[in-house]
Amino acid sequence: MLKLSKKADYGLIALRHLAMSDTSAGASARQIAARYGLPLPLLSKVLQRLARKGLLEPVYGARGGYRLARDPSGISALDVILAIDGPVILAPCFDKRGRCTRSSRCTLRGPLRRVHEGILRLLGGIMITELREAPEDQWVQIRNLSAAPARNRRHTHRRAPKESR
Repeated sequence: MLKLSKKADYGLIALRHLAMSDTSAGASARQIAARYGLPLPLLSKVLQRLARKGLLEPVYGARGGYRLARDPSGISALDVILAIDGPVILAPCFDKRGRCTRSSRCTLRGPLRRVHEGILRLLGGIMITELREAPEDQWVQIRNLSAAPARNRRHTHRRAPKESR
C-alpha cells in the first residue's frame, strides 16, 4: 500500500501553515502543533529535518520558530516527502540498485515504472502554494486521520513478579 507517512503529513501541514502566515515572522513548532492538534515532539523533529534539508530556516530569539527558506511556489510535495522519508519506491526494482530477484522474468516492471514515474510527477507538480489554497476543512480531516488511534494494537500486560517463598 502506498501511504504518506505521519512525518511527511506533518511536514506538509507545517509548510502549508508557514506559507499562509507572514514569512518573515514564521511560527514555532508549539504554535503549529497546537493549531493542528499534532504531537509536539514529533513535529519538532520534522521541522528540524526540513531545516537541515534547506526547506525551512530557523528564526532565533524569544519569538523564534521556523519560516520557509524559499518561495512556496518553488517547494513541491515531493520535495517535502523526499526530505523527510527519502526516496519514494513503489517496488523493489525502483530502488537505487534497480533489481529484484525476479527482474529477468518480470512482466510488470514496465507498467509499474510508468505508475512510479506518474506518482513522482504528480507529487513534484503539487506546490505548497496549491496546498495553501486548499480549504481548511480538508486539513482538519487530515489531522483527524493522523491523530486517530491505531486499531488492533496489541496490549502488553506485565506479569506480576513471583513471590519469594
